[in-house]
Amino acid sequence: MAIAMTPSRFSYACAAIALLAALAAFGGASGWWLFISAAVAALGALFAVLFHKFGYFLMPFFTKLGRIVLVTDTGYEIPPSQDVILLKMGNTYYASIFLGVNVFESAIENTPEQNVIYSEYFERAISSVKYVAKYSTLIYVKDISDYRMKVETKRAELQLKLSREREKPEVDVLKIDRYEKELSMWNAEVEKLSKGYKPMASVSYVMTTAIGLTKEGAMAAVRSQANELRSVISNAMNVEVNILAGDEMLRCFEWEHMLPSTVEELRAQIE
Repeated sequence: MAIAMTPSRFSYACAAIALLAALAAFGGASGWWLFISAAVAALGALFAVLFHKFGYFLMPFFTKLGRIVLVTDTGYEIPPSQDVILLKMGNTYYASIFLGVNVFESAIENTPEQNVIYSEYFERAISSVKYVAKYSTLIYVKDISDYRMKVETKRAELQLKLSREREKPEVDVLKIDRYEKELSMWNAEVEKLSKGYKPMASVSYVMTTAIGLTKEGAMAAVRSQANELRSVISNAMNVEVNILAGDEMLRCFEWEHMLPSTVEELRAQIE
């Protein structure tokens, strides 16, 4: 049974190494051993923090650098790039990719006519895809204690982005439209919070799978599908779509089997 390497496990391992090195440094080491122990303790602590905060970015970097292939106890294989999940069934390889979708509009805030139009955009985007794709959305109620401060901070940051984009010699109309919609969403959120509204939140992602006679063939096919999906959904629905890798991809893969049991658990995984 193989143990899947995750950023949290790397973080714990680095923390343990840092603790052992610190104990060695304070346990009577002298000369070069004291210097080496202190250096190892400092590096271990540093990497423990980095893997805890930025594991989703560091994991693909280290696995790709070391050409490390991860294999789970269920038979799924993750290549060094950590943006694809592979499974061999008979003589055929199946490859899956996950895409994160950032939606800046709410059905509650829109008028019925706007919701109908948005649904038409979604159907138009999906109908142009010639292969199977799974669109998943997780919904939960937010904790309002510190949410308002985060909303106001995001609104201020977005106002600055929008101002800078408008001042460019060649403006990106689609980007400005996206910023304006997101800013409208945050403005409406602040107004609702001031009236005692309990905010809802959602996490959306798309999964697509392709097959091939070889690993390389399956990965090339699914990456082509993912790029097409990213372009189609982003343009048709005017949302931000990103191909997920590392810990973010593994998290979506886990959600396909078991959802977080509490809101706190979900927030800890996505924030």
